[in-house]
Amino acid sequence: MSNQAYIVAAGRTAGGRRGGKLAGWHPADLAGTVLDALVARAGVDPAAIDDVILGCVGQAGEQSMHIGRSAVMASSLPDSVPAVTIDRQCGSSQQAIHFAAQAVMSGTQDMVIACGVESMTRVPMGSPMVLAAKAGIGEGPWSQKILDRYGVKEFSQFHGAEMIARKWGFSREDLDRFSLESHRRAAAATDAGAFDAEIVAVEVSDGEGGTMLHRTDEGIRYDASMESMAGVKLLQEGGTITAASASQICDGASGVIVVNERALKAHGLTPLARIHTLTVTAGDPVIMLEEPLPATQKALQRAGMKIEDIDLYEVNEAFAPVPLAWLKAIGADPDRLNVNGGAIALGHPLGASGSKLMTTLIHALRARGKRYGLQTMCEGGGIANVTIVEAL
Repeated sequence: MSNQAYIVAAGRTAGGRRGGKLAGWHPADLAGTVLDALVARAGVDPAAIDDVILGCVGQAGEQSMHIGRSAVMASSLPDSVPAVTIDRQCGSSQQAIHFAAQAVMSGTQDMVIACGVESMTRVPMGSPMVLAAKAGIGEGPWSQKILDRYGVKEFSQFHGAEMIARKWGFSREDLDRFSLESHRRAAAATDAGAFDAEIVAVEVSDGEGGTMLHRTDEGIRYDASMESMAGVKLLQEGGTITAASASQICDGASGVIVVNERALKAHGLTPLARIHTLTVTAGDPVIMLEEPLPATQKALQRAGMKIEDIDLYEVNEAFAPVPLAWLKAIGADPDRLNVNGGAIALGHPLGASGSKLMTTLIHALRARGKRYGLQTMCEGGGIANVTIVEAL
C-alpha cells in the first residue's frame, strides 16, 4: 500500500475557438491523442495503465456512449485498459485527478490517467438538455420539487455570477479590468514560450488545403483594451457581465498520469509533482459559483497551511466575479493568481478544464522554481474541488 500520489506527465492541447482550429477533430480522437502523448512523455508501457478516468460535461452526440472508452479506442492504448466517464460539471477532470489519486493512494491501482475532453463546437453547451427537450423527453433536469425547494424557475450560472458581482460589490469596470489582465498575461506567456512544454501539438487544417500543427491558444486577444471591452454588450439588462468577462467557449483535451510510489520505482519514473491535498465541498446551488471560497478555506485548514504558503493559484475564470471574490475572501495575492492568464483569454473546455489547469499550474511552478500550487473550480450545482500540489 502506498499513501502518496504523484503526477509524472501532464499535457493539454492548445485551446480551439468555437468553429476554429480544433473544430475538425472528433472529441474521441482529440482525447486519444492526449492519452498517447502522456504515455510517450512518461515513457511507460501503455499496457501498464490501470484505468483512464475522463471528465466530460456534454455527454451527447459525439461525446455520448461513454467517451472515456472511445478515447482509449482512438488511442494506441491496448484494449485491456479500462475507462470511465465522469461529470462533475466544470470540475470533471479535476475530480478525475482526485479519483485517480485516491485509487493509487489506496494501492488498488498503481498508474491511472486522469483526463478530460470537450468539443464545444461539435457538442454545444447544454446539448443533452436541448436534445431531450426537442425530443419531448421528460420535464427537464430539475423536478418541480427541486425548483419549489429553492424558489427558482431554473438554475443559471449566469445568474449566479451576477449575484456574486452584486454581493461582493464589483462594477463592470472591475470585471473588464480583470479580464483585460487575463488576456495580457496569456499573451505574455505565449510570447515567452511558457506553454510550449505543456502543449500537445495536433495536426489541423491550415485553411489552404494543407495541414499545420496547432500549438497556440486561439482565444487570446493581443489587442484587447479597456475601450474594446467597454464596447461589448451586457449579457443581461442591468447586469455587469459581458462575453468579455466570461470564459470563452473552447475545444480541447488535457490529462495527467497519476502514480503511487510502487509505480515510480517499478517503472523508473520521475515525478513532476506530488498531490498534497484533495478537497471537494458543496453549498448553495442558486448562487452556485461561490463555493470555491469555503472549499479553499477547508482545503487550507486540512493541509495545515495558510494562503501565504501557496506560491501560485489557478482559480478557473468561469466569470470574472468568481476569482475576484475568491481573492477578496481568501486574502490572496493577485500577483500569484492565474499568472499565465485564465479561461477568459485561454478558453474553458468544460470537461477538460480541470486537468488543463493542473497541467498549467505544475509547469508554471516548475518554471519558476516554486513549491506549492492550489487549484480550484466553481462547478454547476454549487460544488467546488480544491487540489493542492507540491512541485518536485
